[in-house]
Amino acid sequence: MATTANPVGARRRNPALPWALGTYAVLIVLAGVAWTVSDLRMSGMDAGPGSPLGTFGFFITTWVVMMAAMMFPSVAPMVSMYVNIQRGRRRRAMAVSAGASACFVAGYLLVWSAAGMLAYLGFRAGARLGGSSISWAHGGRWIAVAILLLAAGYELTPLKQACLGRCRSPLSFVLSSWRSGRLGALKMGARHGAWCLGCCWALMAALFALGVMSLAWMTVIGVLIAVEKLLPWRRIGVLTTIAVLLALAAGVAFAPAHLPGLALPGDHPMMMSG
Repeated sequence: MATTANPVGARRRNPALPWALGTYAVLIVLAGVAWTVSDLRMSGMDAGPGSPLGTFGFFITTWVVMMAAMMFPSVAPMVSMYVNIQRGRRRRAMAVSAGASACFVAGYLLVWSAAGMLAYLGFRAGARLGGSSISWAHGGRWIAVAILLLAAGYELTPLKQACLGRCRSPLSFVLSSWRSGRLGALKMGARHGAWCLGCCWALMAALFALGVMSLAWMTVIGVLIAVEKLLPWRRIGVLTTIAVLLALAAGVAFAPAHLPGLALPGDHPMMMSG
């Protein structure tokens, strides 16, 4: 009797895989473009901790591009999951709004844009209130150390772990937060951006402590964020981040001149912006 069977070792093709790979590819390409633009905009601006931020318009546009460069690789699984859910809805003849995926990403960037605005205002307020007392030669160095230690300590808090858990669970987030339409996608992206902000704000503070206008430190912090969100072993990712932050704090405290990539500022207010 004739039988039909799949050849040994044959595997059923996953129809979602090409779309997932395509989503990853688009975000990685956009991140690459953002890294290039960041390099061009920030060239020669790294003055170390307390680097001048420039005008508000310059900083906020640079900040958004920086967030795209640093965050798009680690947010790719979430966006890919959203795209996949939308494809499933389309196959079931359900309404799917054109451009919803772009709105999801836009909502995510809006939250980080708002965070950048607050960071800029806080930076300027610190410059006005602290003056020369927070210059590198006075308290600035120890402010940088304190921020790095704060970032390391935050890694162990329940809030950090809750936010990181949300960022590492794309399917759970998308299903529990689903909203239809472009406005719904924008709200979903903003909600995910809020969880991401809760997860990564301390690491961004560490970036300011090391030199926010430094492409090298952007790379270090971006890699730490990706390790925490993408590494299969969550505990190892967190412990790696803590170890790096503690090492950087020790370097700034005891041997800043020998810390690779750290530009030592002159005797200007640590939080002074141009």
